[in-house]
Amino acid sequence: MSRKAKVSEPPPTSAFGRIAGFSGLGFAALIVLANAIMVPTGLPTTGADTADVIAYFPANRGVVGVASALTPAAWALSTVFAAGAVAALWRSDRGRGEAWSLVGFAGVLLQNGAFAGVTALRLAVADDPGGALWSLHDALFTLNGVFLASALLGFSVGGRRAGLIPVWHARLGLLSAALLFTSATLTPLVIGGPGALGLLGLTGWLLWVAWVVAYSAALIRRRVPDVRSSPAP
Repeated sequence: MSRKAKVSEPPPTSAFGRIAGFSGLGFAALIVLANAIMVPTGLPTTGADTADVIAYFPANRGVVGVASALTPAAWALSTVFAAGAVAALWRSDRGRGEAWSLVGFAGVLLQNGAFAGVTALRLAVADDPGGALWSLHDALFTLNGVFLASALLGFSVGGRRAGLIPVWHARLGLLSAALLFTSATLTPLVIGGPGALGLLGLTGWLLWVAWVVAYSAALIRRRVPDVRSSPAP
């Protein structure tokens, strides 16, 4: 009797990776939805005149409130997404004596805190319009690019070195990081008035959203190696 060849099954996908991946998709959907709610109503851009700000926010308090109500869930989902990325990359990081995943995780947490301040300032301006509050909003909003760049750098480098993401995805993350970091570095010029420099941060943010979606898909598809057959460290 001939023995049938035993077919090896592929390792299972990570349950937490799927949760983190869908959390990342939810995060991307919520931040796009929040902007889709506010931008068509004439949301002032970075560096807008104080008169435009004073006119917009009191007249659109309801819109600002609805968009702001989406942000707590977005921050929670982004934290789960970042934790899933750390779980996927940590073994590779430790094997190389590196911690790129922690750089990315710190960037996500810091951007959550920074954008909490941005959202709070928008709500404050809606209740009490003032040039000083809006100037602080613009500065914090633009400087937040540093934290987004940290998240993109850490997870892109760590993800590529671990084999989680392809080269094009890592390059997309690094390009987005470079644009956001440059925008943050030029904050005094960016918030000085509307101009072409504002496109740096906008382009970097759009690339960031695309990067998050692709990274989330990678986490959902990720297979978990069988640790029982792995050699001891």
